[in-house]
Amino acid sequence: MGARREITAAVVDRYRSAGRADKGLILDELCAVTGWHRKHAIRALAIQVAISPEARRQRRPTYGATIRDALVALWEASDRICGKRLRVMIPTLLPSLERHGRLKLDQADRVLVLGVSAATIDRLLVETKIAAAGGKRRRVGFYSAVRREVPIRTFNDWHDPPPGFCEVDMVAHGGTSVAGSFIQTLTMVDVATGWTECMPLVTRESGLVVQAMERAQTLFPWLIRGADFDNDSAFMNDVVVPWCRAQKIEVTRSRAYKKNDQAFVEQKNGAVVRRLVGYGRFDGVETDARARTFVWGIAAAHQLLPAVLQAEGQATRGRESDQALSCSGNALCARTGASEVEQGRQTASSRVLSHARSCGSAGRDKGRASGAWHARQRPHGQARGSSKPTGSGNERSRVREGAWQ
Repeated sequence: MGARREITAAVVDRYRSAGRADKGLILDELCAVTGWHRKHAIRALAIQVAISPEARRQRRPTYGATIRDALVALWEASDRICGKRLRVMIPTLLPSLERHGRLKLDQADRVLVLGVSAATIDRLLVETKIAAAGGKRRRVGFYSAVRREVPIRTFNDWHDPPPGFCEVDMVAHGGTSVAGSFIQTLTMVDVATGWTECMPLVTRESGLVVQAMERAQTLFPWLIRGADFDNDSAFMNDVVVPWCRAQKIEVTRSRAYKKNDQAFVEQKNGAVVRRLVGYGRFDGVETDARARTFVWGIAAAHQLLPAVLQAEGQATRGRESDQALSCSGNALCARTGASEVEQGRQTASSRVLSHARSCGSAGRDKGRASGAWHARQRPHGQARGSSKPTGSGNERSRVREGAWQ
């Protein structure tokens, strides 16, 4: 494009002084060299004539060094806010600075400062902001190119996928402050079955995300076929996305500020991660090691949705429930074409879930026994849930003590 401009600038003077027949020959030569259409060549020559150095108008700058210095003082006094907010605060800040002797402007400069636009403020303060930041410019749009390459998947685009397509999100354990480095939980939820895996990360870093996904691949009973991320830069970068594509994992992303696009993993973030880990702050390598062995080990209990069991027609109670889980898992593996190794993984995971269910049943039986004990401790004639118990003070004390236990 630069070479075409140079050719056009070289022939524009000859074209301007030539006659009608010569102008036609010049146009033919210019179209043959540049490949332009004849009408486009005429327009290009006309533009060159219009912006020739002789016709160019010299414009004096509207805002000089005095206005720039005044804006710097206003920007510092407002705690370095952006141009849009500073534009609104100038009518209030300017009289205060003038009253305290920080600024002395004549009437013309004062009118210019009061009438400056937000875009002009940002343009005049560019060099000052760079110097205040230590000479470093902000890298705008570093991950935008990677993000544009990843297609968007909304909550309405799943259409009953087979097992292996997961929603992925991160839960921050920074407590009341996001300053510094703290542990993050990478949550992966299989959309078809609800199978949930939670991996603790020492910090929010793309290389650790890849390691966590490799670990999760060994825990899922089927291959990961798709990963649906949000727009976090820990996912949308040149490390995670190329790794997923190298593993033949379909990569999609949700829309910005639309959490419903990741409804499955957002539900598990609250029901599994927050419920077991809480909202406190966790940081350090030692905490991460304890989390891997205890807390997130419980959170990673494989949970198959009841709908899967009901779809197989075998959702019953007790031992039949465990058999139904095993049969459902085998049916899922058969439906996805899983290998013998993956089916072995599914069987082992079914045993783990069966043990977890038996522990839950024991807890419920203990709760029922405790309820029966409380019923025996209620005085005769008192209805359940009555606000005014009858009987002596010792009996009421025993009831309260049993309730506390």
